[in-house]
Amino acid sequence: MDGTEHRVAAGGVTIAPRGVPHAFKVLQEGTRVLCLHTPGGAQAFYFGASEPLNDGAGAGLVDFDRIRESGQLNGGIEIVGPPPFPAG
Repeated sequence: MDGTEHRVAAGGVTIAPRGVPHAFKVLQEGTRVLCLHTPGGAQAFYFGASEPLNDGAGAGLVDFDRIRESGQLNGGIEIVGPPPFPAG
């Protein structure tokens, strides 16, 4: 978040204040993430940015153009680039 790495364990919580650049990377199979936005209204962004998995098998490729477009159309979310993680 904002150039600093934080590891969040099971049951952990993190808060990203408005306007602070952030990204997350899931490192463990079966992980679930719950994102809360206040004020509410980010549902349209997630629907526009997401793709359903077919039989639980994803291609592993992220369409950042799709995510960026959904951010612009649904709430003024600015996607500043791919997450700063090594590929793989």
